[in-house]
Amino acid sequence: MTAPTPPPGRNLLADKIVLVTAAAGTGIGHATALRCVEEGATVVLSDAHERRLNEAADEMAALAGGARPATFVCDVTVEAQVQAMVDGAVATHGRLDVVVNNAGLGGTADLVDMTDEQWNKVLDITLTGTMRCMRAALRHLYAAGGGVIVNNASVLGWRAQAGQAHYAAAKAGVMALTRCAAVEAAPYGVRINAVAPSLAMHAFLAKVTTDELLDELTQREAFGRAAEPWEIATVIAFLASDYSTYMTGEIVSVSSQRA
Repeated sequence: MTAPTPPPGRNLLADKIVLVTAAAGTGIGHATALRCVEEGATVVLSDAHERRLNEAADEMAALAGGARPATFVCDVTVEAQVQAMVDGAVATHGRLDVVVNNAGLGGTADLVDMTDEQWNKVLDITLTGTMRCMRAALRHLYAAGGGVIVNNASVLGWRAQAGQAHYAAAKAGVMALTRCAAVEAAPYGVRINAVAPSLAMHAFLAKVTTDELLDELTQREAFGRAAEPWEIATVIAFLASDYSTYMTGEIVSVSSQRA
């Protein structure tokens, strides 16, 4: 089954200032930034890769009629860079309405062979990096009296897959972090939710995953295909919008199979 055509923007995020991490390249973060522009938002882009970040900003500028988004090079494992990214976004636009935490790192290794370095790197980027970004954003959102955070988790936070103990543990942690932080943030008018994609195909995933595994994972999907990154991005845009005002602490599975 082929993917449908992306729906047109409906101004779901009109007048919103949206910060997206890991927004360069071809993955979910990049697709999310594009969707946010299409939905009327002013985006702020961040990524650890400066060249790709600038290329993404040029693409967004063309889509937004020449208005180039602010960009911040940020390694989410470095607290000072995370703080500079969030503070910079607020300084640029005067406020921050939505933060999409997309930065993460996968890998494949059986637990018996996994090194501490492999474990720690995946956890530091995927889980602790998400925490750092949330912590920095919440300080501004609390002071402003509201806002939205959307985290990128994974169905592997629920499911078992060989070779993915570190990544699955990190994503399960993102889910728990989302739920607990949402309860803390609710009195301040801040909503926090997460998406949990199953399989979204993009160039980087294809580069780091074997064709055999991708074929196996694709066959498990009810539609017989992987999701397009924009199909995850549309759900993120919904969670970021005023169409989901009574949702917080929720993990939304974006999958064509059972969560």
